[in-house]
Amino acid sequence: MARKQIFAGNWKMHNTLAESRDLAEGVIQGLGDLKGREVVFFPSTLHVPEIINMAKKSPVKVGVQNMYYEEQGAFTGENSPVMVKDIGCDYILIGHSERRHVFGETDQMVNSKVKAAYAHGLVPMICVGELLEEREADKSEQVVDSQLRGAFKDISEEQAKKAVVAYEPVWAIGTGKVATPEIAESMHQHVRKVLAEIYSEGTADSIPVLYGGSVKPDNVEGLYAKENIDGALVGGASLKVQSFLDIISVG
Repeated sequence: MARKQIFAGNWKMHNTLAESRDLAEGVIQGLGDLKGREVVFFPSTLHVPEIINMAKKSPVKVGVQNMYYEEQGAFTGENSPVMVKDIGCDYILIGHSERRHVFGETDQMVNSKVKAAYAHGLVPMICVGELLEEREADKSEQVVDSQLRGAFKDISEEQAKKAVVAYEPVWAIGTGKVATPEIAESMHQHVRKVLAEIYSEGTADSIPVLYGGSVKPDNVEGLYAKENIDGALVGGASLKVQSFLDIISVG
């Protein structure tokens, strides 16, 4: 089955507005007549409206790195799904390991955010992945299984077909380590197995599953060549125009 191929840049807490503009402009201009794959920017929330405006006449989609699940209320410092949709976002990044392990987000919170995304017409890019100690204890599949089932709890099959999943082994994020193509492919196969158990093989085969975790121009080719890897969620390497373009143009 032909799945959407997606290359997303998570800019995290980096860049001034001027730097974000320069980065977006450089990537957009460098894409040319891009076909067969989708590019997504996840800038700082403060910069999202400007980047959306810059991306309007390009194939680039824009998302927010995080949101709360309530539509409004006394939640100082948060952004609601209504706000995210209102400014023109297409995607919302949900459950990134830094949200889980730095800010203490639970599977239940992730699930609430996924439901809020669907309620407001946003595409959830749902992150899953294990810690180093969990991998060393041979619990990688168990952890990812639990995270997937938690994220998709009470989500209909029709809704699930619109989701994107990103497998990000926590031990490979920002460490310079990267899962080998074989390790990544094995976990992507496991992700599809779990999704097939929750829904059906057809739905599992239709959902794009991206790899994230120290993706760089010099390792993306081996990863992207694998059957079940449908693109990449890129961190540090998406902060430089040429390195991100090199990743996007792989294959």
